[in-house]
Amino acid sequence: MGKDTAHELCLRLNAKEAEKLKTDARNCGLSRSAYLRRLIMKAPIKTRPQEPIKRLYTEINHIGNNINQIARSVNAGIATPEVAEQSLFLLKQVYALMERIADG
Repeated sequence: MGKDTAHELCLRLNAKEAEKLKTDARNCGLSRSAYLRRLIMKAPIKTRPQEPIKRLYTEINHIGNNINQIARSVNAGIATPEVAEQSLFLLKQVYALMERIADG
């Protein structure tokens, strides 16, 4: 806790409310206290991405790394600019697909 955390609050919840608080805080990667503080201060609260979305982000990152390698190959004269252009086109398609999946 920070230096200016000087006030303690006792909050009574029924079992259903306590479970919802616990679940919501866990889904955001926050402690219950941190979650409640953000609610009180109307700070943004974002849930963690679900596992399939995390895997998509990881895969996109790998594809981005491959694109960078292709770009270096083009700059070094090993690959053709057409290969780089096609790779960027495919990467854009993957990003669009990822956005559609994330939006539900």
